[in-house]
Amino acid sequence: MSEPTPELPGDLRERGVEILRVLYPDLHGVARGKDVPLAESGHAIEKGLPFCKAIMGTDLRHTPVVPHGAYPDLIARPDLDTLRILPWDPTVAACLADLETPEGETTPPPDPRGAVRSAVEAFSGLGLAPVIGPELEFFLCVADEDAPRGIRRRLDRLSMVYTVGPQADPDGVARDMARDLSAMGLGAFAVNHEYMNSQYEINLRHSDALDAADRAFLLRAAVKDIAAQRGIVATFMGKPFNDQGGSGFHFHFSLERDGANAFAAPGDDDGVNAELRCVVAGLIAHAPALMALLNPTTNAYKRLVPDSLAPTHANWGWDNRTTFVRIPPERSGATRVEIRVGDGSANAHLAIAGLLCAGLHGLQEKLEPPAPIDGDAYAADAPGESLPATLDQALDALEADERLCELIGAETIETFLAMKRFECERHSQWVSDWEIDEYLYHL
Repeated sequence: MSEPTPELPGDLRERGVEILRVLYPDLHGVARGKDVPLAESGHAIEKGLPFCKAIMGTDLRHTPVVPHGAYPDLIARPDLDTLRILPWDPTVAACLADLETPEGETTPPPDPRGAVRSAVEAFSGLGLAPVIGPELEFFLCVADEDAPRGIRRRLDRLSMVYTVGPQADPDGVARDMARDLSAMGLGAFAVNHEYMNSQYEINLRHSDALDAADRAFLLRAAVKDIAAQRGIVATFMGKPFNDQGGSGFHFHFSLERDGANAFAAPGDDDGVNAELRCVVAGLIAHAPALMALLNPTTNAYKRLVPDSLAPTHANWGWDNRTTFVRIPPERSGATRVEIRVGDGSANAHLAIAGLLCAGLHGLQEKLEPPAPIDGDAYAADAPGESLPATLDQALDALEADERLCELIGAETIETFLAMKRFECERHSQWVSDWEIDEYLYHL
């Protein structure tokens, strides 16, 4: 007997909704999708929506790097558990989609969201549930024909970090973003101006890993949409300006067992158990490969320098913000690890899938971490393997990490690698402003 077709909530039309927006992340983390008139949504829910599979292997200059043969379809099936009305456009109800292989096709599509789900299921087999708390930073900019590259920071005033109100947020754009994100159930509980000029952070509450990845993905899409409505530009690009630091994407990672924090060990001198140490060991063992997922652009590596509060080596420490993995000081139900190296440009689903799979390997093999770093992890004699310094190096490390690639999924990783290698090749051949300024008049 076939399962009944899921239906949209019956009150959507009464609430003024006219469009069902079906979204999914591509390998860049960009929101792709289709808008479906509400009257036509039943067919989309029952059959799914077809997309050309090549979108998952297309670079940001719209070159289909991995066309997948004869350009077959993938099917995006609406996941109505993720349905939310958009407060900034209440005629639209948006949901995420599960990606499927059409009938007659045998190769699954690259699927960042599916990779998170698979990792969560693997943890479930161990009686554990991963919990993630994402933190994202971004810049708000305006178009300006007289500015370099036609863009400038919306607010260009030093030392506005942790300030709120009109001086730090003219017209309340960031405040309104946080309000709307909270209203749509994304768990946005605080907003503030960050350290850099016109940089902001919106904090999301922690939750199960798939929901956290979904909410981080929706936050980025929402922030960019709300900014576009205001005629401004929001960017999560890691380092958009030479005279400022960059935007990070931090991940707080814990495990639950039977609803309780599985990392907590009140009787231990450090208040953490062996499972936390195994996860830390897995994260460090796979750190070079994880860099490609956590810092997936050539620009991201310009942000990773000493004294930037972003790590340069694969190591860990107790409440140490200079290390790859930090163990925050809270214990009991708040015991967790924090991975601090992520770039604002990272695909939330791919990054979280990678972190989960690395931690899973640590647990499965009962890996032991090295000694923690006490003090400045940027010091010349600080232990720990140097992290890849370029996207090329990180892609090499990812490709060489067979265990991590297998756990995340071959189709997803192979497409990601091909697309990103093509991006690196294009970058290496591009004449930059720096080269013109440095050489043209002198040589």
